[in-house]
Amino acid sequence: MLKKFTIRTSARDEMLDTTALIEDFVNETGTVEGTALIYCPHTTAGITINENADPDVKTDMIRRFDEVYPWFDDKDRHAEGNTAAHMKASTVGSSQHVIITGGHLLLGTWQGVYFCEFDGPRTRTFYVKVQADGQEIS
Repeated sequence: MLKKFTIRTSARDEMLDTTALIEDFVNETGTVEGTALIYCPHTTAGITINENADPDVKTDMIRRFDEVYPWFDDKDRHAEGNTAAHMKASTVGSSQHVIITGGHLLLGTWQGVYFCEFDGPRTRTFYVKVQADGQEIS
């Protein structure tokens, strides 16, 4: 089963915890054992799994991304001027797989699934494909 989610980001760089949305969808599907694929179809945003207990982790990650990929660099040639966003999104990646067991996402105690915005604010989409064990991949 596939579901499209639409979210609104509110800052240029932002990490939105989407774990509850994904868990709700897993529950809707009735999947007890399987996998969830979380996919972002944007070149300046991505999906990651990281700590969801201390909000300073998100703040620190965004700050460190900005240090590694500064927004303005005279050598960047991309006409839109958002090369840093493309670099950050490529570093994070466009998707994550999560095991579903007992009807829930198998995440560590402190883990959450994040939509990472690097060129906002924007209205964005991401997809979740739930595959129950024993189902053929379609």
